Amino acid sequence: MNKRVYYLTLTSVLVALGVIGGSLFEFTVGVAKVAPMQHLINVVSGALLGPWWAVTQAFLTSLVRNLLGTGTILAFPGSMFGAFLSGLFFKYTKKLLAAVFGELIGTGIIGAFAAYPLAAWLLGAKGALWLFVPSFFLSALVGAIVGYALLKSIWSSVIQPQLNRMQK
Repeated sequence: MNKRVYYLTLTSVLVALGVIGGSLFEFTVGVAKVAPMQHLINVVSGALLGPWWAVTQAFLTSLVRNLLGTGTILAFPGSMFGAFLSGLFFKYTKKLLAAVFGELIGTGIIGAFAAYPLAAWLLGAKGALWLFVPSFFLSALVGAIVGYALLKSIWSSVIQPQLNRMQK
């Protein structure tokens, strides 16, 4: 299979799973609607697709969720930084835990800081910045742990053989 077709297909499937899963598994913490499924998808796409495809997946998932009314504008900074850092950390270390830490730093910290002015401006949220970090970090932590467990469980039997075929 062509590598580009593989990346496009997997990205599309992950976007669909993110849209559906983000609508099914979500909860509100403060002003943020947190969706751990997006963070699971970010870790998976970061490890399997790399930083640029992962950030594309995060953007498209956020866009579709916003168009369907199941997400907020905070989904963009809340997912894209994490997806990018997850892919970047995995690319340079080849370790799944690095992808998890990329998601936690990117979403839980950077995404929260980036979302705060956006929420204040567009949503009129006047909460303190310290409310954003725990809610974003909690969501990222839950999703990243589940994503890590999923990838770890299928890595040697499913993922590694596929990656080896792609490199040939």
